[in-house]
Amino acid sequence: MNQNQQTIQNPESPVQKTPQMNERDFLNDLLANEKYMTDAYSTALNEASHSGLYQDVLTLFNETQNCQRELYNMMFKKGWYKIEAADQQKLQQSYQQFQGYTNQFPYGNLPMQ
Repeated sequence: MNQNQQTIQNPESPVQKTPQMNERDFLNDLLANEKYMTDAYSTALNEASHSGLYQDVLTLFNETQNCQRELYNMMFKKGWYKIEAADQQKLQQSYQQFQGYTNQFPYGNLPMQ
C-alpha cells in the first residue's frame, strides 16, 4: 500500500471489547447480510421471466439496497468503516485505458443517448 495513500474515516466511536457482540459487531453483521441480499436479488432480477415477480423482487431489492446504504452511512459516521482516497494518477490511467476501448464498440465513438 502506498504510504501517501489517505484514509477517509471519521473519529471512531468507542465500543466495549468483550466476547459478546457489541453495537459495531451487530451493524457489521447487518451490513454484510444486506450486501449479500442485494447480490442475490440482483441475480434474481437478471433471471426473472415473469413481470409481476420481477416487480416484486425489484421492490425488495430497492428496499434492501436503501437499508444497506443507511447501515454503511451509520458505520462510516461512527468511524467503523473507512475508505482509501483514490489515487488521481491511477484514476487518470484507468480513464485513458477505458476511453481507448470506445472504438471497439459497435457504434464507435457516437455519444450514448
